[in-house]
Order: sequence, then C-alpha cells, then structure tokens
Amino acid sequence: MFNPPVAYFISFRTYGTWLHGDERGSVDREHNEFDTPLIAPQRALRLWEQSTAGTPVVLAQNRRAVVDSAIRAVCAHRGWHLHQLNVRTNHVHAVVTAAKAPEPIMNAFKAWSTRRLREQRLIGPDGRVWSRHGSTVYLFTPEKLAEKCAYVRDGQ
Repeated sequence: MFNPPVAYFISFRTYGTWLHGDERGSVDREHNEFDTPLIAPQRALRLWEQSTAGTPVVLAQNRRAVVDSAIRAVCAHRGWHLHQLNVRTNHVHAVVTAAKAPEPIMNAFKAWSTRRLREQRLIGPDGRVWSRHGSTVYLFTPEKLAEKCAYVRDGQ
C-alpha cells in the first residue's frame, strides 16, 4: 500500500540563472533521473546557452515580495498548507502539503507569481520569468518535513 507524502519540497529557479554547461552541473530531459550524474560542466555549452538565453531574471526585493505574496495567496485559495517559503534572488524554495501531485503545485506557484509580477509591471508582458520545471522532492516522514523546513528557513 502506498503511503502518501507528508509534504513536498518544491524548488524552482528564475530564467537564465543556471544554464546547461554551468560548473555546478545541470539536468535536461535526458539527464533527469533520480540519483544519476548531472551534465558535466562544459564551457562551450554554457557560452552557447548564454548567447541564446537572453538576460537572466533576478528577483530584487520588490519582486521577491510579490512572489512571496502570490505563493501564499495561491496556497490560501486552494487550501494547501504552506509550511515554509523562501524567495531568493534566483530561486524559490517551498515546503507544502496538498492532496495533489507536486508538479501542478509548482506550476500554480509560477503562474500566480508571474501574473502578479506583470500586474505590478515588475516584469515585461512577454518575457520568461522561470526556468523549465524545477525540483519536487516527496517528504514521507515528519522528520524529513522538519529537516526541509529548517533548510528553507535557516540554511540559505
């Protein structure tokens, strides 16, 4: 019998801030299996990505406040329990409990945030704000939930 997760640890980055070929490694559609190697750093690939990606999106304090508020609003609207949230200059971490898969939750976070950023005219009407997908970690125990909450709150 499948035990549902206690919560999800969801992370996603702003557009253009972690490109393929980066020295930190990266994933793509072919290199995205749990516990497998990342794409190795490749200077030529990173430079090509930089030349085609456009300007990276950085969240200044006013943008971070809008994203924070939007994520809290979507959680309240949909009845999701937001345990912890940290909106950084180039990524977002959230720990949330909801009776659905984490991918639609992450998509809602991105969509609501983008809409609010555009309403406030803090980003243009057409530009991308978020990178494709993100990370969705299933938390199955109260201990893992507490660990991720502490990381999001204190570990950055």
